Amino acid sequence: MTRRVVGLIVVLLIAWGGLAAATAAGLTPRLGLDLQGGTSVVLTAPDGTDPDLLQVATDIINRRIEAFGEVQEPDIAISGDDTVVVQLPGVEDEQRAIEAVGQTGRLSFRPVLDAIAGLTGPLVGSDDPNIDPATGLTLEDSIDQESYLPYDSGFGPQVLLVGPARLQGSDVADAIPLFDTQSATWAVSLDLSSQGGDLFADMTADAAGFPPGDPRRQIAIVLDAEVISAPQVNPGVSPDTGITGGSALITVGGAEDAQQEANDLAVVLRYGSLPVAFEISAVQKVSATLGTDSLQSGVMAGLLGLALVAIVVLVIYRSLGLVAIVGLTVFASLLIALFGLLGEWQGLTLTLAGVTGIIVSVGITADSYIVYYERLKEKIREGLPVEEAADEGFKLAYRTILTADTVSLLAAALLWALAVGAVKGFAIALGLATVLDIVIARSYTRRAVALLARSPLGTGGWFSIEGAAQ
Repeated sequence: MTRRVVGLIVVLLIAWGGLAAATAAGLTPRLGLDLQGGTSVVLTAPDGTDPDLLQVATDIINRRIEAFGEVQEPDIAISGDDTVVVQLPGVEDEQRAIEAVGQTGRLSFRPVLDAIAGLTGPLVGSDDPNIDPATGLTLEDSIDQESYLPYDSGFGPQVLLVGPARLQGSDVADAIPLFDTQSATWAVSLDLSSQGGDLFADMTADAAGFPPGDPRRQIAIVLDAEVISAPQVNPGVSPDTGITGGSALITVGGAEDAQQEANDLAVVLRYGSLPVAFEISAVQKVSATLGTDSLQSGVMAGLLGLALVAIVVLVIYRSLGLVAIVGLTVFASLLIALFGLLGEWQGLTLTLAGVTGIIVSVGITADSYIVYYERLKEKIREGLPVEEAADEGFKLAYRTILTADTVSLLAAALLWALAVGAVKGFAIALGLATVLDIVIARSYTRRAVALLARSPLGTGGWFSIEGAAQ
């Protein structure tokens, strides 16, 4: 008896306390485009595009969106074999959204003029309109001017002062990752166009005029105002000629992730900004008002459904209905807390389809209670005492609950694997809710009904468990 009371209290504390803690920490569910308003852009790649290139393109778009400044929790995902869906909650300027995801961007090779250790540049507090006074970094980078840009060299963060571009992505003919057996390191073999080879020779000759270890011997490879790499010119390069022949070898290193780093750098060098020539297939704008109305309608539908379920179970199952109502609050608390945590940790977004999945899951959870209560009533009618009927009824009902929930889980998994777009949100919500239903039935419902059966509401009067079985 005591163990069941303690276990029930723990379950309630985890559910209600977890929701309170998540809310206090600001871990509320992330709202999708259809609930918050914003702009959606659908990009279509040419037929036969390599899936790896699509993934690289989404990563580049994601970095570009982060620099957009107005986007709250963007959702960028590959849909099908050739489509990327970019959802920008809170962004209502369609033209800026299109520019952010569809522009070509610029890849440039720029001389490093200075390197400052740390996360802030030397111009902190400057009144220069293009310098962030808090960080000392350049606000809007231009390849034709000097800029202070952040760079993580692998040995700690730095701020690099880079000069105007001496070479651009259009001068790169090819870039291939390879493993250098002599030095046992990964590298990128760079081939340049005829014009690019001459420009690169001049640039590396200037850099080679500085001693090894001097930051001015580095050449920064910059993509969309982000320093992708800043290799140093090899000590053996002559300052009179530089690196000639239209080719070069950029050493990445021998770390555990060096191969992936070399592959990523090669793709950036080979394709410039976006490795895929996307066509903008559709642009959809959802107003904030419409998003708010959708959210309010979804919440209202969910609350109305809960209210109707509560009335029905109270009328039919009497005191057992109280267990179901409290159980639904446990279910709702855990589900909301889960969406908040997964939104923070995994970027899970709650969409209108997800809200629909949650509403459907209320019916699944209520059905689990009904299955159990009907089994319990059957056992009472067979002559078993209420306490024993509660235990036996749960054993029989739990098999049915597991079977039904397994079917729901399989359906959710298939929907998530095969469907695209908003249907995935429905599948995720349905899957999470179904798992919670199994857990709650075992950890909460069984204990709560067993304790109720041993209380005065187990056998006394119309509102009791025994009264509901008559």
